[in-house]
Amino acid sequence: METISGISAKHLHHIRVFHGIIACMRLIGNIIWLIFGGFFGAVGWVLAGILVSVTIIGIPFGMQCFKIAGFVLWPFGKEILLGDFGVGSVIGNVLWIVLLGWELALFHAGVALFFFVSIIGIPFAFQHLKLAQLAFVPFGSRIVR
Repeated sequence: METISGISAKHLHHIRVFHGIIACMRLIGNIIWLIFGGFFGAVGWVLAGILVSVTIIGIPFGMQCFKIAGFVLWPFGKEILLGDFGVGSVIGNVLWIVLLGWELALFHAGVALFFFVSIIGIPFAFQHLKLAQLAFVPFGSRIVR
């Protein structure tokens, strides 16, 4: 039996099938998320981004709202990487936390708690925990697949 890097063709087939199943589950989770609130959440974040971008000072905050809107729209299969906090990111995050970040993070943590209690909503609870992280410190955070 042929091997690639020590992995047999049979095992490679099983790995591909497993990755296909995971991709289908992410798609199903994102569709359910989109139908039951993800679309309206993303629209809300886009509107907030437009509103704060009216002033020149608010444009960086609007950009963060647009970043969060993209994540809220299709969160399954994405991860939040915290870090890369330069001076500008630290200042932006401090202003964000003081003005609205802690309330948003607390909201998403509370929604996550509700979904954890429901048991069937545990995958959605994990998405809200990711949103809580991003809502708390969006400057310098990255969304990766």
